[in-house]
Amino acid sequence: MALPLVITVLLFTLAVTRFELSACDVVKGSVSCLDCGKDYDFAGIKVLVKCDQVKKPTTAITKEDGSFEAELPTSVSPTPNCLAMLLGGPDQLYGSRKNAVSTIVKAKDEPNSYTISNPLVFFTTCTTDANSKAKCSKGSSKFGSSETIDLPLPREWGFPPTSYYTLPFIPIIGIP
Repeated sequence: MALPLVITVLLFTLAVTRFELSACDVVKGSVSCLDCGKDYDFAGIKVLVKCDQVKKPTTAITKEDGSFEAELPTSVSPTPNCLAMLLGGPDQLYGSRKNAVSTIVKAKDEPNSYTISNPLVFFTTCTTDANSKAKCSKGSSKFGSSETIDLPLPREWGFPPTSYYTLPFIPIIGIP
């Protein structure tokens, strides 16, 4: 008698958990590369979606074809003032700020769907043309190297590698 009741409750629970109501709005878009080959893998590129009324932005990760989907928060008004911004990827990406940010507009095909107004484009190599004053650099020269020096200490002493601490530490043993 208890077994049919347990099976009924289990099936009801599974049916309720599979039933998904999606009342939130979705942003769909894609990124493209201007100097890549046709078989370039766009997977792993992060796109940030930020709206005016929301404090916490949403992050989407692109698929292999460069498409992404991000859910807008439910607290966004019917006409949201949102931006999509290209954050980065597994490899270094280059591009202008104008091409890395796009406004979000209502999509015409689907209800509760938005898209980006301008394509998010990037380069995989640094390209500077004569009209642009952009300069590419690997990093800022304000900061020095973060490499550590590893002093060769014998393993018998039991000390960790010196790269774990900035100054060599020699413990004083025997003093309480």
